[in-house]
Amino acid sequence: MVDEYDLLLKRMIDEQYTLTPFYGSRKMAAHLRRNEHPGNRKHVQRLMREMGLEAIYPKPHLSQPHPEHKIYPYLLRDVSIDRKDQVWAADITYIPLARGFMYLVAITDWWSRYVLAWQTSTSLDTAFCLEALEMALQFGKPEIFNTDQGSQFTSNAFTGMLKDNGIDISMDGRGRCMDNIFTERLWRSLKYENVYLLHYGSVPEGRQGINSYFGFFNDDRPHQSLKYQTPAEVYFQRAS
Repeated sequence: MVDEYDLLLKRMIDEQYTLTPFYGSRKMAAHLRRNEHPGNRKHVQRLMREMGLEAIYPKPHLSQPHPEHKIYPYLLRDVSIDRKDQVWAADITYIPLARGFMYLVAITDWWSRYVLAWQTSTSLDTAFCLEALEMALQFGKPEIFNTDQGSQFTSNAFTGMLKDNGIDISMDGRGRCMDNIFTERLWRSLKYENVYLLHYGSVPEGRQGINSYFGFFNDDRPHQSLKYQTPAEVYFQRAS
């Protein structure tokens, strides 16, 4: 049974977190109170946990990863990204809907910002991440694949597919989502240019809308950082 009030709070949390990913549960609870939605910190903690959200600042005594899941080092510090398929990255975000929610995973090429593949799911399982990876690998393969330390990406199934393809695995430090800054910018663009404006009512409607947005993002949306070319023009080296 979906709690309608919790969905409202999750939507408010998601919008604020997209603006201020350094907000932990205390500041988020204070934000809700200022907007006339009183709630205790434990309730906010539970909602953020269900959404897969964590403030970006380092914290002591972090929980340990699953003992069967290997954590790989971060390989991108001081690395110059200067060509396509040098680095791909994957991340998951929460998508609020009028009647529920879903999770979205996207895989991007860092150099061009091209969104290679994406998938949605109503649960934080590994399967939809594997489906997105299989789709992305149809374009080729990167030298390095970067993710956070989420259990979907540290799973043997996911890392095994990367290793089988000879891809070096890189993982962000815990609580450091800005290591994956390009994907964080993608989420901000998607939500403020599409999801928050159109207020999708259902999972099928949300999937269709996100598919359309990524088509626009890849093929039609010029990026200042790409000298006002589109990601597709840069990734495929097409003249603008």
